[in-house]
Amino acid sequence: MSYNPPYPPQSQPPYSTHGAPQGFPQPPYPQQPGYGGPPPGQYNRPPPAHPGQYDRPPVAPPGQPGYPPHGHPPPGPGYHSSPPSHSPYGAPPQQFPPHGGAGYPPGPQPGPYGGGPVGGYPLQHPQQPFHSAPPAQPSPGYNPGQIAPGDFHREADGLRKAMKGFGTDEKSLIQILSKVDALQMAAIRQTYANYIRRDLYKDVKSETSGYFRDGLLAVIDGPLMHDVTSAREAVKGIGTKEWLLNDVLVSRSNADLKAIKAAYERTFSRSLEKDVQSDLSFETQNLFGMILRADRHEESFPIDPRTIEEETKSLHSATAARMRNNVQEVCGIFARSSDNELRAINQAFSARYNASLEKHIDKEFSGHMKDALLQMLRGALDPAMRDAELLEDCVKGMGTKDVKLVSRVVRIHWNRAHKDQVKRAYRHRYGKDLIERVRGETSGDYQRLMVALLE
Repeated sequence: MSYNPPYPPQSQPPYSTHGAPQGFPQPPYPQQPGYGGPPPGQYNRPPPAHPGQYDRPPVAPPGQPGYPPHGHPPPGPGYHSSPPSHSPYGAPPQQFPPHGGAGYPPGPQPGPYGGGPVGGYPLQHPQQPFHSAPPAQPSPGYNPGQIAPGDFHREADGLRKAMKGFGTDEKSLIQILSKVDALQMAAIRQTYANYIRRDLYKDVKSETSGYFRDGLLAVIDGPLMHDVTSAREAVKGIGTKEWLLNDVLVSRSNADLKAIKAAYERTFSRSLEKDVQSDLSFETQNLFGMILRADRHEESFPIDPRTIEEETKSLHSATAARMRNNVQEVCGIFARSSDNELRAINQAFSARYNASLEKHIDKEFSGHMKDALLQMLRGALDPAMRDAELLEDCVKGMGTKDVKLVSRVVRIHWNRAHKDQVKRAYRHRYGKDLIERVRGETSGDYQRLMVALLE
């Protein structure tokens, strides 16, 4: 299994001077009545769905263009070159060169909290407003009410049968729930509620336990609500789960962040921004405040080479040979930059100072601030390798960090192409098979679920 880094090596030009639209169109799932917002349009067609009893293509809705006839793999959520992230969580790489980012000339810019300039550059070009850049659409699963077309009664029946009566058929639960995409999961949950007239989440919660239950419930929640409940878990109670906050909020598209904030407020009647700010110290509070504004530059806006050079010099002057780093300056640049811009800044930094920006950040910062900045940079440079390293963090050393493992495995499984890249990156970096590594760190139904989600 080979692994090729997603972006050109340092010998290539550090950035292009022209832009390209973010993502690539696919036939969208139909928007359900009563919900606003456009359907996702930036995703490629994924690999064919895994064959199996419960994993079949949905029936094409009458008159809906672009859907294949029944019996062929359906279009589904695919993957663009810089996440979400996307990551979910985030966006995985494709094998094409980086394209446009945001461009704007030098000038003063007010800080996000009224505290003066941040980064030294305005958010918009005097001739071309920044908001004219075509925005990324929400990732699949981030438009509430959006579901896959088709008949999911068989899946609903299978799930009910697995839990009805004495005992639970855990293998059937895994078989059905581990192979569906985000919109199919939403359709199954809705069908279960309307047809079985029961709550799938509550039924699974009452019939299972431990990390196996946690994984199933995260899958049933879907990517948006999994992010929302994870964000709440990160800040509630005493202390902050910084790693979880990073996983949910760092390197995400504006559209996904806005969806997370709105769903968080609907679910908990609380402001995510206020909860995060009240839980963090001053410097990381400012960084996450900037992130949660959800106004980072879109990938579709053209990069301005002059701006990249100035941002590069600003990063260096804000950190090198100073008694105290200008953290506000660094955070401003990282928080507003698109992934394309961060890649360009990384290459320009290396060319100008003959030093790695990643190593520079690692040396100049510490704690949560360092982890967040590095996760942002690594997510732009190679999101698959970043996620491979995050998964290794769950299993290395004494004992398994099971809460982390469940959260991260579920998060990457929604994006099949990205998941395949993560497995290649893991083998490239660690010389081991990711599935076998996870299999050796888990057991029982929990093990079977984690393996099924990674397959």
